[in-house]
Amino acid sequence: MKELVIVAEDRFGLLADISYILGKSKINIDALTAGIVGNNAVIHIVVKDEKRTKEVLEKNGYKVAPSDAIVIEIVDAPGELAKLTQKLVDAKVNVEKMHFLAKGKKMVLYAVRVDNRKKALKMLVDYMPKEEDLY
Repeated sequence: MKELVIVAEDRFGLLADISYILGKSKINIDALTAGIVGNNAVIHIVVKDEKRTKEVLEKNGYKVAPSDAIVIEIVDAPGELAKLTQKLVDAKVNVEKMHFLAKGKKMVLYAVRVDNRKKALKMLVDYMPKEEDLY
C-alpha cells in the first residue's frame, strides 16, 4: 500500500468527484484523510496501485504527489502504539508526522513520516500492512 497526496482547490463535491473517478476506474481507496489548508483541499489516500491511481487522477486534472510517509499497521490494542514508537526512539528515528488512516477488525493503519526513512523502513518491516488483517 502506498499513500498519495492530492492538492486541489477546495470546492463543493470535490471528494465525490475523486471517489467517483477512482471507483469508475476500479481503484479501491483503502484509507483516506482530508483537510482544508487556506483555499486548498489536501487529501491523503492509500491505494494498492500507486502508479495507476496517479495516472488516472492526473488524466482528470488533479495534482498528485507520492507521499514520503510510511504506511504501517499495528495491532488494535492498548500499548501497541507505545511499543512501535519506542522502537523508533531506540533506533534514534524521529517521528515528524503521524496520522491515523483506518481501523480494521484487528489492526489499525497509520501513515508515519520520519527523519530517517531508510532506517525506519528496515526497522518497520514487520509493521507493513497485510490486507487479510484489515478486513
